[in-house]
Amino acid sequence: MSHTPYGYRIENGKAVIDEIAAEQIKKLFLAFLSGDSLANAAQKAEITKSHASIGNILRNAHYLGDNYYPAIIDKVMFEAVEKERIRRAEKLGRIFEPKVEDEAVYPTTFRIIESTERFDNPFQQAEYAYSLIKREV
Repeated sequence: MSHTPYGYRIENGKAVIDEIAAEQIKKLFLAFLSGDSLANAAQKAEITKSHASIGNILRNAHYLGDNYYPAIIDKVMFEAVEKERIRRAEKLGRIFEPKVEDEAVYPTTFRIIESTERFDNPFQQAEYAYSLIKREV
């Protein structure tokens, strides 16, 4: 593992819950659900991390528990926080939805008319040759 999430520590190759940090994480989730901003929720939970780190903590699915990490947060609270986070982002216009562009249809078959003229200038010859290409759709 390259990084141990906040609230866990590694003992004998296994992730175990850091009780003090786990309580802070629970307070963070509760404060965010009660309407506090990320900064205020982190301050109430006594977590001194950057705004982005706090947002990452709220989105980290490891806190639900998996094969390696024991659960700190239950699924109901995690889903409620995610729903609230998305609601706030939509309210502030921070949801990015990429535009769906129509696919361009390019012709795949061409035909060329047999050339009948010859030019001494290679540029004129190329221009003439390209003018003979007709596309078939």
